[in-house]
Amino acid sequence: MEPDPLVFSFFLIFTTAAILATVALFTRQPLIVAYIVVGAMLGPSGLSLVSDPELIRGISVTGIIFLLFLLGLDMQPAKLLSMLREATLVAISSSILFALLGFMVSSLFGFSFHECVVIGITMMFSSTIMGIKLLPTTVLHHRHTGEIVVSLLLIQDLIAIIALLVIGGGFLTAQDPSKIYQTLLALPLLIAFCLLFVKYVLFKLLARFDAFHEYIFLLAIGWCLGVAELARILGLSVEVGAFIAGISIATSPIALYIAGNLKPLRDFFLVLFFFSLGAGFQLHLLSQVLMPAIALGIVVLISKPIVFRVLLHNAGESVPLAWEIGFRLGQISEFSLLIAFIASSNMLISLEVSHLIQATTILTFLISSYIVVFKYPTPIAVSDALRRD
Repeated sequence: MEPDPLVFSFFLIFTTAAILATVALFTRQPLIVAYIVVGAMLGPSGLSLVSDPELIRGISVTGIIFLLFLLGLDMQPAKLLSMLREATLVAISSSILFALLGFMVSSLFGFSFHECVVIGITMMFSSTIMGIKLLPTTVLHHRHTGEIVVSLLLIQDLIAIIALLVIGGGFLTAQDPSKIYQTLLALPLLIAFCLLFVKYVLFKLLARFDAFHEYIFLLAIGWCLGVAELARILGLSVEVGAFIAGISIATSPIALYIAGNLKPLRDFFLVLFFFSLGAGFQLHLLSQVLMPAIALGIVVLISKPIVFRVLLHNAGESVPLAWEIGFRLGQISEFSLLIAFIASSNMLISLEVSHLIQATTILTFLISSYIVVFKYPTPIAVSDALRRD
């Protein structure tokens, strides 16, 4: 009997991912890198065991929708304002500097203006996963280091959402001004609709049937995917719609319950997303992007610790603390992969540039994680003196 192609593909992806994830944990590597390697191994450029990576790529978009929905759920207005006051100047100043550095370095390799802009944007962000996962729990919840790291990452997430709106909305490529006007009109209309619907319909349904957990789960998924689809109809991206759907119900007491219950579903689809990136990586292009990826990686790994050290010290932090935060945030982000994915889907960047961003991300992930694990307290430190849970 022939195996079902989809079931067999899932078997290969998740079994291989589990094996490589185990190896990654033993060797202190980021799990995201393991998922991308699985894609490269099983995809068309590797063993070609997954014959339809485009199907997996389509499914993986759902993981991004859930990721942004959960980001929106976590952005409660009071928390957001508190975080913004603490680290806005440092986050915005550093983001502008990193974008300029990325733009200048990529322009030296002859990429187009639009491609250099996108590359510069992807250099702005540090990895939320790396930043949070390599912080000891005690540091995250009880020390100043964790507060600063979380504040900076949160503001970077907001900037990334704006970047997704610009790229997904077609602002950088729209030749017809009506496209821009349509997007600018569609966004406030979608926000207004969501706020009114949540206030007069969704919250009342949640209040009346909050004892039925299965219903809350279904309502949350329906709301997330429904607003994402509505955003697409209005000319926005599904990612922006999902984020608006999440932030529109962030003030509800039920938001934390929804976020907790959707995380396993999100993680399932995110494995597929990072797999699809690896499956779409054409290894024969590696030689074309290797030199610019190394150049961008070196710039990121050197400049981020220095920039954060200077800005944070000028903001009143001690020099050792400023250096530590700089090294902890000294890589580019999984958001960079997402921006590259959307920019490539919108034909804003070439396949070569998409591969360049992926290669640079993986390179900075690996080297930055080694620096942090060997130099600062982390839950997975090699040294017993540095291992803190």
